[in-house]
Amino acid sequence: MSAYSSIEWTEATWNPVTGCSKVSKGCKNCYAERFALRLQAAGHPHYVNGFKLTTHHDALRVPLMWRKPRLVFVCSMSDLFHEEVPLSFIRQVFDVMRMAKHHTFQVLTKRSSRLAELAGELPWPDNVWAGVTIESGEYLSRANDLRTVPAKVKFLSLEPLLGPIPHLPLQGIQWVIVGGESGPSARPMSAGWVRDIRDQCSNANVAFFFKQWGGLRKRDAGRVLDGRTWDEMPHGTARLQSTPAPRTWTAPATYRTSPSACSRTPAT
Repeated sequence: MSAYSSIEWTEATWNPVTGCSKVSKGCKNCYAERFALRLQAAGHPHYVNGFKLTTHHDALRVPLMWRKPRLVFVCSMSDLFHEEVPLSFIRQVFDVMRMAKHHTFQVLTKRSSRLAELAGELPWPDNVWAGVTIESGEYLSRANDLRTVPAKVKFLSLEPLLGPIPHLPLQGIQWVIVGGESGPSARPMSAGWVRDIRDQCSNANVAFFFKQWGGLRKRDAGRVLDGRTWDEMPHGTARLQSTPAPRTWTAPATYRTSPSACSRTPAT
């Protein structure tokens, strides 16, 4: 959990839950798992359980201590709607987000069916956004689940983008993030896939954010698409306080690319 984040589409991360388990193909080279195991090896007190799913009650009130409003990515090192996270704990997380109304919280999950199942039992103030990851056309049903959630802003994270998505379901969606996979063994992403998604968003009047090309050295690859960066945010919402600096790399047709404290109590 950090008051500030280098993730391009947010400003801070908050991790009342850490650890996860693989649920779909986008999880294969999970950045959070690599990072958690490094932190465990370094003796970080929040990662004594490594990547085993762990709830952190002592981290719940952290956003209330941040006075400056910011965009907050919730559970960047986990999935809040993981089946091992108790509903009672999820409710506590939502209670904090409701109280911290000066922040905007970005809740992203691959477990869209549980999100849809529990959405009616949770408060959805305007400052809580809901998103799902769709790494290929194989997982389009997650967007259908997302549309049942009464969040003011609904978004799709296409990271790591693993294939073309020629018919992205954008009805009721306000924001789309695209990114290639990064790190060791990053799988390739075609520039054509990205352009097609950008054009679909433009035609549907949906905000488009291009996060990165990815690859083994993602900073060298940069995040410029067709001569510019794409940093659109949902219409009518606050802009990022600082726009990530552009890099001038031009994409070939295909490039190897990236995904997208505490009591230390293992979830049961």
